Parts: sequence; structure tokens; C-alpha cells
Amino acid sequence: MRAMLWVVGVVGGALILLGLLLEAVRWLAIIGLVALLAVIVLAFVRGRQVMHRHSAGRR
Repeated sequence: MRAMLWVVGVVGGALILLGLLLEAVRWLAIIGLVALLAVIVLAFVRGRQVMHRHSAGRR
């Protein structure tokens, strides 16, 4: 009986940790996607600024 309680406790703890880990991975993936989008937008804006300055200097 005691061994069965230990097994149930260990399996329950493992499932809780697995759930927390999967939740953390999901949030990390969301944060990573947001950061990637921010980098792409910043690169696009900076590129347009450089092109604008380059074309303005030719006049």
C-alpha cells in the first residue's frame, strides 16, 4: 500500500512538472516569436531610414 502511494505521488509530481514545463515552453515560444517580429520590423524601419538618407544626400 505504501509503495502504491509513493508511485502515485511520484507520477502525480512528474505530471505536474511536465505540465509546468510545457507551459513554460509555450510562453518561451510566444516570447521568441514576438522578439523575432520586433527584430524584423526594426530592420525594415532602419533599412528605410538608410535608403531615405542615401537618396536625400544625392540631391
